[in-house]
Amino acid sequence: MNINNFNYVIDCGPDFRQQMLTNKIERIDGLFFTHEHADHTAGFDDIRPFFFRQGKIPIYAQKRVLLSLEKRFDYIISNENKYPGAPSVQINEISFNSSFNINNERVDCIKVMHDKLPVMGFKIRNFAYLTDVKTIKTNQLKKLKNLDVLIINALRIEPHQSHLNLEEAIKIVDKIKPKKTYLTHISHHMGFHNEVEKKLPKGVKLAYDNLKIELN
Repeated sequence: MNINNFNYVIDCGPDFRQQMLTNKIERIDGLFFTHEHADHTAGFDDIRPFFFRQGKIPIYAQKRVLLSLEKRFDYIISNENKYPGAPSVQINEISFNSSFNINNERVDCIKVMHDKLPVMGFKIRNFAYLTDVKTIKTNQLKKLKNLDVLIINALRIEPHQSHLNLEEAIKIVDKIKPKKTYLTHISHHMGFHNEVEKKLPKGVKLAYDNLKIELN
């Protein structure tokens, strides 16, 4: 996300390095974590070149996620016996049902459930990003009104224990009623892009790699 010429990234999966190279990202001003699963954190070490260029990278995550990162990436999180070639971060602990500020922009934290695991969603201005959702409580849905753009997961056509399928995702979209929705976290079981999009409601599209969205 580029907000007022500051670059923010939500999660850093295994292909994080390639994503940064492909999109020619030269600076990261903050890294938000939704949860600790490997497909959202395994690229954490690849913040290294950004650290060498600009210094400590601010990261934002709930306490449980920070503890998980500390176990798996202790050489990044811990300052004890610090290896000089390892990146360093500025830790910002965030919590559900709260908000925080980045360069005078408010970020609202949204609680969604990934089966039984609480996952952090983010709302900034008229944009919201929710991933690995299976259920969202009504009090969280109320925070997502008047969106211009919603990004939400839809794994496949068939039901899944911990992810929304296409039908479930569309039902949530219908409750939130954003102007535009992009479905993400899609598996190959969803089907071919063009064929699936023909069946989607107005204003709902499938996201794809390197998609760029402009917001006012």
